Amino acid sequence: MAHYLAELYTPKQAWLDLPEEQRQRFFAGVGSSMPALAALGVEALALGKVDRSRLHSSEHAFFAIWRCLDDAGLEALISGIAQSGWHDYFDTVNAGGEGVDFMGHLAQLSEAA
Repeated sequence: MAHYLAELYTPKQAWLDLPEEQRQRFFAGVGSSMPALAALGVEALALGKVDRSRLHSSEHAFFAIWRCLDDAGLEALISGIAQSGWHDYFDTVNAGGEGVDFMGHLAQLSEAA
């Protein structure tokens, strides 16, 4: 079963203070790791700005939704993000795990203690 990661993130002051040239260098490093993640079956499904006009919206500025073939891919993605230095520049909240269908999720909710 596929695994998913939902990230919410907001730039920290360290990012806001970073000159554009260093930002681009950082992005180049992040981009260079993408082929290895893709080889593990990691796929970015959607990335963008959080629309804060939506009901119960997060206060975070950006989101990313990832799909991974398995738990190993999810772990590689989370580890790779951390190793890139991402968390030095972005306040991030992760939610990840194995995906189930709608009825399976209702069962999970029913079993919640």
